[in-house]
Amino acid sequence: MSHDELRMAKRKAVGTKQTIKALERGEARVVYLAGDAEERVIKSVIELCKASGVEVIHVDTMAQLGKACGIEVGAASAAILAH
Repeated sequence: MSHDELRMAKRKAVGTKQTIKALERGEARVVYLAGDAEERVIKSVIELCKASGVEVIHVDTMAQLGKACGIEVGAASAAILAH
């Protein structure tokens, strides 16, 4: 899965709070994590992904992840949601 897939996804969660909610609801199909995000911010996301077997894709920076999500600011995490 590439960044383009995230950019083109019709349903996605952007940001750590929204990603966690999607994981808790079982809606996240794939999760993207920024390599420069603070560990304390994304720790819960990593744990939820492991527990539920959701694929994690690492992106170099929060700025790149934000851009792939179509927002002007950085994002620590994002998810593509199941249809």
